[in-house]
Amino acid sequence: MKKLRVTIELEMSVPQDWELVRTSEGGQVIKLPDNQFLDMAIEPLFSSDPEETWSSTHDEAVLDSILDMVESEDVIYTFVTH
Repeated sequence: MKKLRVTIELEMSVPQDWELVRTSEGGQVIKLPDNQFLDMAIEPLFSSDPEETWSSTHDEAVLDSILDMVESEDVIYTFVTH
């Protein structure tokens, strides 16, 4: 097997009340105003607690509203060789 590194860079316009918060493991997630947290991964993931289970949304309107905020996207694929 070989390793593939996928780098995804998004630039978004988001509401003023969104905040960045750190998890206990040192990562960052986005705190939304409705006591929800957002993690942008391969797809947007949501949780009511950043230390608990994350899941995708089944609400297409929520997903569409998040994806509509993306102004640009850049994806780079690189094979990792050591």
